[in-house]
Amino acid sequence: MANSASGMAVDDECKLKFLELKAKRNHRFIVFKIDEKNQQVMVEKLGSPQASYDDFTNSLPPNECRYAVFDFDFTTNENCQKSKIFFIAWSPDTSKVRQKMLYASSKDRFKRELDGIQVELQATDPSEMSLDIVKGRAL
Repeated sequence: MANSASGMAVDDECKLKFLELKAKRNHRFIVFKIDEKNQQVMVEKLGSPQASYDDFTNSLPPNECRYAVFDFDFTTNENCQKSKIFFIAWSPDTSKVRQKMLYASSKDRFKRELDGIQVELQATDPSEMSLDIVKGRAL
């Protein structure tokens, strides 16, 4: 199960909650954390379906890396309601080098476990994942 490159396992709850977000829409976002002691990716926080994008960005720690998925609802230029699932790799400049390397080396394998991601964003500070950028990537 573990990947030789990173050695990170993925907790089953990660896949389960992602499926709930994708199919049932009972979460607006999920924040994932690497538990270094247990060498696996875990669910850290779930956002309610009513949660806003600000609630999501405020749930990311300012000095630590995280993975996250966000179910973004938007209206197209043709006035159609749509949603896209964003995968966000949060790696702030202020986080520790070891942590950045750990998240970077585990990202692709973790992302493959979550089937249905439509857009990926890498962010090192909040401006790189502003609502305007997300809207631009969604359209």
